[in-house]
Amino acid sequence: MAIKITCINKDNGNHENPNLAITHLGWINDADNSKGKNTRLEIYNWIKNDGGYGYVEKNGNKVKVITAETASGTKYLKTEADSTTINNLLSLPEC
Repeated sequence: MAIKITCINKDNGNHENPNLAITHLGWINDADNSKGKNTRLEIYNWIKNDGGYGYVEKNGNKVKVITAETASGTKYLKTEADSTTINNLLSLPEC
């Protein structure tokens, strides 16, 4: 199953890594157009442990969402590097 990440929610705290501010992600399932919203950790686990595939699409360009961890073990999501300098995930609108 593939999902397109369409929006994010962020908390207002100060974070050394801005991706850690993401608390929830909204998505659309490619297969059946169902929609949902899950926590960052739920999407992280789905991608990392269940073989899920998430992506962000901007101007027709699809960029894969991948899992990562900070040095202290905090789990978060980011997008693979692409030809743009913007953060594809953080540039999404609020849900």
